[in-house]
Amino acid sequence: MSALIIAGFRATACGVAMSFRLLFLVFAAFVAAAPAAAQEALNPAQKLAVETIVRDYLRDHPEMILEALQNLEQRREAEQQERSRQTLAERRGELFNDPATPVEGNPKGDVTLVEFFDYRCGYCKGVSATLADVVRQDGNVRLVLKEFPILGPASVVASRAALAAWRQDRTKYMLFHKAMMDAKGELTESRVLQIATSQGLDADRLAKGMQAPEINSALQRNLELAKALEISGTPAFIIGEQVVPGAVGADGLKKLIAEARRKPS
Repeated sequence: MSALIIAGFRATACGVAMSFRLLFLVFAAFVAAAPAAAQEALNPAQKLAVETIVRDYLRDHPEMILEALQNLEQRREAEQQERSRQTLAERRGELFNDPATPVEGNPKGDVTLVEFFDYRCGYCKGVSATLADVVRQDGNVRLVLKEFPILGPASVVASRAALAAWRQDRTKYMLFHKAMMDAKGELTESRVLQIATSQGLDADRLAKGMQAPEINSALQRNLELAKALEISGTPAFIIGEQVVPGAVGADGLKKLIAEARRKPS
């Protein structure tokens, strides 16, 4: 199990524990907010009785806790979606039209689909062929590929090489991208350069290009965009006004594209 998945489990457990604490804090706040006269009217024994009633009720009706947690989660998701919509509106240029970002599919397509990905992410590798097929079959989707290397130094090396390939020869970029997604095992720099050579790229030129300050800037912009959009894992997709985390199958991608087409931005 990867450190990223373990971290996700820990975050979920922490979120549940926090939600329970919030639930009891809400009750405490309710009691504290009661009129002073009412509080003074309760002696210690009566206060203990009230606390016992509440505790017993929650024990006998645990579904109330679940309902409160679900409501809290729904409210948080709605707030996150609203923040994401605001960020999308404010940073559309960076997200959709950064010249340093590779673009595939139909450059004049009526729908733009953005993917944040990492070449070492198994889920990204798993969805890569499906994504390419959907974009090709549709014929009117503009695909923006955002390097988001979050799985360690090897991911950064792979992302640098991909952006350098885009700068070197855009006609060969997608061949290189596919070969990298299909690659098994570790993506060391020597392995990445071998893959580049196999796809017709100049490995020596690529190695030099990987160190260009423009590539540092492009990766930094991607990281900042992902943070602003509250994207913390890969893959993540953006289409229309939606941020969609996680791998999406062919039917899901087609549905997202159809929805975006009905609501042009």
